[in-house]
Amino acid sequence: MTDLFNDLPAPDVDWYPDWLAPAPAERMLARLIDEVQWRQDTMGTPAGRVALPRLTAWQGEPDAVYIYSGIRNVPEPWTPAVAELKAAAEATSGARFNSVLLNRYRSGADSMGWHADREPELGRQPVIASVSLGVARTFDLRHNKTGVVQSFSLKGGSLLVMKGDTQAEWRHRVPKQPRVSGERINLTFRWVTPRQPG
Repeated sequence: MTDLFNDLPAPDVDWYPDWLAPAPAERMLARLIDEVQWRQDTMGTPAGRVALPRLTAWQGEPDAVYIYSGIRNVPEPWTPAVAELKAAAEATSGARFNSVLLNRYRSGADSMGWHADREPELGRQPVIASVSLGVARTFDLRHNKTGVVQSFSLKGGSLLVMKGDTQAEWRHRVPKQPRVSGERINLTFRWVTPRQPG
């Protein structure tokens, strides 16, 4: 019998569900909650600026400025725990990263809507390494043309590397899950091409 799903599109991702063991992952979560300068950003909507449904931070090399949703992210220096995770993610993915967006989901009420990381400074085929710590949350990828959705349960200690045409051909989100309690921190390491002055 033929597999009916063979012809469905699939995102170009590498998935490591047990990248960190549970105990080190829990220790890393506690370190990040303590050492990162978390902030509550706002984003522009047709109704005006509204608070993002999560806390964020941006770290990286001094010239890794990144703009999305009308938010200009000027990097804070790497903190120790983030630098450790960066080195480990680089070793696993074989890519280099000069910046990271950290998202802190305080409960299942915090979320991220459908989007793709397609800003010009990320390049045509960015490699984005997504590290999850804390409670498991659903991560959906939806194909732009077919609407096919592939979902992952991003548990604490997992690593999902998005590459190739994933950002060009798919959108992704972290939906609200009201029954989920507990915190999750997600780090998406990336390479941002420094903006030229002028």
